[in-house]
Amino acid sequence: MICGVGCRRGLDPALLWLWRRPVATAPIQPLAWEPPYALGVAQRNSKKTKKKKRKKRKEIKGFGLVGGSVMITQPSHETHVLCVGTSRLDEMGEVYSMFQGRKSTSSSVALIVLSFEQITCLDISSGGGLGVSSSTDGSMKIWQASNGELRRVLEGHVFDVNCCRFFPSGLVVLSGGMDAQLKIWSAEDASCVVTFKGHKGGILDTAIVERGKNVVSGSRDGTARLWDCGRSACLGVIADCGCSINGVAVGAADNSINLGSPEQTPSEREVGTESKMLLLAREDKKLQCVGLQSRQPVFLFIGSDAFNCCTFLSGFLLLAGTQDGNIYQLDVRNPRAPVQVIHRSGAPVLSLLSFRDGFIASQGDGSSFIVQQDLDYVIELTGADCDPVYKVATWEKQIYTCCRDGLVRRYQLSDL
Repeated sequence: MICGVGCRRGLDPALLWLWRRPVATAPIQPLAWEPPYALGVAQRNSKKTKKKKRKKRKEIKGFGLVGGSVMITQPSHETHVLCVGTSRLDEMGEVYSMFQGRKSTSSSVALIVLSFEQITCLDISSGGGLGVSSSTDGSMKIWQASNGELRRVLEGHVFDVNCCRFFPSGLVVLSGGMDAQLKIWSAEDASCVVTFKGHKGGILDTAIVERGKNVVSGSRDGTARLWDCGRSACLGVIADCGCSINGVAVGAADNSINLGSPEQTPSEREVGTESKMLLLAREDKKLQCVGLQSRQPVFLFIGSDAFNCCTFLSGFLLLAGTQDGNIYQLDVRNPRAPVQVIHRSGAPVLSLLSFRDGFIASQGDGSSFIVQQDLDYVIELTGADCDPVYKVATWEKQIYTCCRDGLVRRYQLSDL
């Protein structure tokens, strides 16, 4: 699990060898005055391992809104280079791929590069109009998702802000930081309306229950707590794991899953917790699932390394990523053996997000990729040069990522 901008175990992900570097990336010719550029490429890797002869590469000129000529290589059958752009680190750039005489068979991708401080997390509002990002200086920024224009600065946390997300309304933001505080903010006037105190360690992840009257937090103190937003009070400790809880997720349980019965009558302030599961990604190599209302254990799965993140795919399927690069897909109805284990590199899996019929994952070596059940290939979202990609967020066909290099990247998927 990445805390702030470093790796908890002291391993610098920038030293990891990024074995999935795009093989058909063309050179970029920045202007003489331009500082180091940001690169965005999307590529598609086939699962077939048979070697094919490399075809002669053909270079054609594209264009960039920030100036400088961009060279785009026509894609081969194995690797489809969809967009390459240059951008100043203090500006916004957008480049679309152009192929002459041939229609690309891949999903076309447009990339927007947004410049911020070193970013630890991001999220997009339910309407897609606003984005929020948290940074290591204790502040958060709310920006226009279409062009990166800064709208509000949220200040109040001390030290790093580890997680942030919009409530379903899109007008309120939830954040958690290393100061052990959970805060609720107004996106309209940047005011902090509620502060939750009770954790004894930094808050590493949060989840919102239904419309947002209750929220869940996971902390380095080993506890997962349920909070009442209306009264800014803790409704109870859902689980005490004795180790850091790196990731939390709330999902509706399938009718076939027995969540147990609560030992005590639930508080009337609990709203929407019935038939909900709480998934906990733990530092001690365990993935724990409990009934959110009942507080009863559902299963406990032991993985290969510390779990960093988790998410639900459906009422009984879930994903969890580990520090050694494994992505476990489990069935809650039979959690003893994983449905499948995906391993693409030894870099830590930092973010998992359900996306259509599959999921999006990001890792500590700078890689981000899309896996879909109906496709026999993986779609790569590249651009981060060996820097960890901490978080992925989506809205419709747009994918946003945040990276240690301080950039937010937006990918526009047109054909997927």
